[in-house]
Amino acid sequence: MVLLDFYVFQAIKTVTGQISSDKTRLIIQTGYWIISVCSLFALLSFPYIQAFHDSVVFRNYVFAIVAGLFFAKLTASIIFLSDDIRRLSIWGMHKVSSVAAEKENMDHDPISRSVFMSWLGLGIGTTFLGTLLNGFRNKYNYQLHKVKLAYNNLPPAFKGLKIIHISDIHSGSLQDKQAVQHGINMILEQKPDLILFTGDLVNDRHEEMLDLMDVFGQLKAPLGVFSSLGNHDYGDYTNWPSEAAKQQNLESLKAVHASMGWRLLLNEHVAIERNGEKIALLGVENWGKGRFAKYGKLNKTYAGAGQYPFKILMSHDPSHWDAEVRPQYPDIDLTLSGHTHGFQFGLENPYFKWSPSKYLYKQWAGLYTEGKQQLYVNRGFGFLGYPGRVGIMPEITLIELV
Repeated sequence: MVLLDFYVFQAIKTVTGQISSDKTRLIIQTGYWIISVCSLFALLSFPYIQAFHDSVVFRNYVFAIVAGLFFAKLTASIIFLSDDIRRLSIWGMHKVSSVAAEKENMDHDPISRSVFMSWLGLGIGTTFLGTLLNGFRNKYNYQLHKVKLAYNNLPPAFKGLKIIHISDIHSGSLQDKQAVQHGINMILEQKPDLILFTGDLVNDRHEEMLDLMDVFGQLKAPLGVFSSLGNHDYGDYTNWPSEAAKQQNLESLKAVHASMGWRLLLNEHVAIERNGEKIALLGVENWGKGRFAKYGKLNKTYAGAGQYPFKILMSHDPSHWDAEVRPQYPDIDLTLSGHTHGFQFGLENPYFKWSPSKYLYKQWAGLYTEGKQQLYVNRGFGFLGYPGRVGIMPEITLIELV
């Protein structure tokens, strides 16, 4: 970060060199270093100052701004580097020939190419940072995605079944209770038959949910509200005084689900009955590829579910679908996941969808189909780390089975 700061500062000096006022030039250059030093101090202090860990404002906003500054500088530096490579090439050519030097001297543009590239890099970096800051406004900008899914093996009684699917609430990040209530109202307005939540109720601790239980406890549906656990629900990403304290937190979190009237499925399945016909709803604990813990036992979850003609699986991490669900359980018709948040950053319109998340997950947002099986990845109701959304909005999914 320090090397990056010095590198970007060279561009700051280049563009401020065009300013005639020494005072203005000094203010800009000094301001740059004040911001850089404060950012570095905040980053270095974070592991050692408990107040920073306990402060939602610091965790969400200050850390996000520091990270945004870093990536903005990194983006700008890529532009600067291209110009430095150009100048290095000309310098090398000058050593063997005077032609390149003469060509460079013939450039009488009002602004030199190096100054232009410095302005360009700083402009792109600043735009990137501004986009991230503007994204703070979108963290509660809930979007309703309507999806119709057709299955030949769906029992007639379930034709037209309306399912609300939400995921990744991350209650420890949610600070605007009124905005969250708006999202709950959107869900209730759909009059769903069934509500399914696919994990990450909290960031780390069950206490994060206590002030929001009255809001999320409003979620009701004729066929019930069911939930599963995500990787953050186990408390794996924070320090505990003992293993017993960690386990007690998990038990308390399970009690939160029950207090809100949510049926938490822990490596088990239940029968959903409508007009005398039944389908299976399976809820597996978190199972993720790579470094993510594998608490899920799909063989235990599935045991006895083969008798049902149609099966829905709640599995938090979409990587589970290709790794285990599809190859071993081809009769699981629909899998619902979350986890990726769509990276909370990307571009999405009816013709194009991109996010850095695609480089980590083959299935990262929306609907995926392989043969007769389908996977839907919810973009997340809440947020984590970066307290905002750019391009990939928080999602409420309405699935209708036909």
